[in-house]
Amino acid sequence: MTTTRAFRCEDLFRFNNINLDALTETYNVSFYYMYMSTWPDYFKVEEHPSGKLMGYIMGKAEGEGTLWHGHVTAVTVAPEFRRRGLGRKLMHSLERTSESVFDAYFVDLFVRVSNSLAISMYTRFGYSVYRRVIGYYSGTEDAFDMRKALPRDREKRSIVPLEHPIYPDDLEW
Repeated sequence: MTTTRAFRCEDLFRFNNINLDALTETYNVSFYYMYMSTWPDYFKVEEHPSGKLMGYIMGKAEGEGTLWHGHVTAVTVAPEFRRRGLGRKLMHSLERTSESVFDAYFVDLFVRVSNSLAISMYTRFGYSVYRRVIGYYSGTEDAFDMRKALPRDREKRSIVPLEHPIYPDDLEW
């Protein structure tokens, strides 16, 4: 049985088993602190009964009007704990927060177009490709902006795919 709890400052010194993975985007310490202080409801960790960290999710709320949404900045599970439903559990936590705390219209995330495993996982979670962002990852690789409508978006307008790709400078947020 795992525990989902708020990410704490000391977790920054305990999550190397999660972050030292080629598929995980890592950030500097001040970036994590900013998320913990600004969007604490969105920064969660999965902890094993032994105390070992198994995975985490961090996100934020952003946008205006019908573009008000929850954003998944990072979600990752340590390789030794994958395929146990922890990614789904973390994503569901962020979606619930987006819906119940922030009353968002949708949740979005960016994923490398080459990361077919993640794209498949997000699709199983109910996300769909909204648009392609050319050169999103350091100008070298495109991203898919994937979205999932929340109950506030009754007509599901937030997930109607765009017909053409955009560039990072064209992103709204």
